[in-house]
Amino acid sequence: GQANYINDFIRERKLDAPRGSATIRWFGEEIPPQVSIQALVTAGDKVSEGRLVEGVSIAWYEVIRMIARNPEDIYNIDPRKFEELIAGAYERAGYDEVILTPQSGDKGRDIIATKHGLGSIRIFDQVKRNRISHVVTAHDVQALLGVLSTAPNVSKGVFTTSGIFAPTLLDNEEIARMVPHRLELRPRDVLIPWLLKLGGH
Repeated sequence: GQANYINDFIRERKLDAPRGSATIRWFGEEIPPQVSIQALVTAGDKVSEGRLVEGVSIAWYEVIRMIARNPEDIYNIDPRKFEELIAGAYERAGYDEVILTPQSGDKGRDIIATKHGLGSIRIFDQVKRNRISHVVTAHDVQALLGVLSTAPNVSKGVFTTSGIFAPTLLDNEEIARMVPHRLELRPRDVLIPWLLKLGGH
């Protein structure tokens, strides 16, 4: 089964959990406390807005492979791991600087991704690991727009979700006039192909 495959993968790489760690869940299945899930990204220096992402780990590619095999598994990823997955995707997409913000006090920005040089761009990405049944609403998106309006050093906002946006979202004039140049919406049907391409699938 999937849990055995993951256990074998972890044991092969000696990714042991600290002593006394509790049983954890990986894609909805329990994994014994003697093993741990490796971080999906390689953390770099701490900066004022969070921690730099220097690269992705083997586990990042394993998660992409699992999504390729069964896209429904994306809903079982821990929300923080999902943020790591997306941060890793920005790193793989060639952004010069990727920051993963703290779990609390992120000020509506889960990931900050920057490309330097000619045509430089700085993105605030709000990430939501939602199921299809839990749509992202206009209120959710307007909160990101509020963050953009108070930050002079950002080029655009991206709202990334494993689910979908409310069908009437673009009926909201405040949101519609910002798409796609100031605000980009990245629902499941855009997100998954992007991840699979970056992961080599």
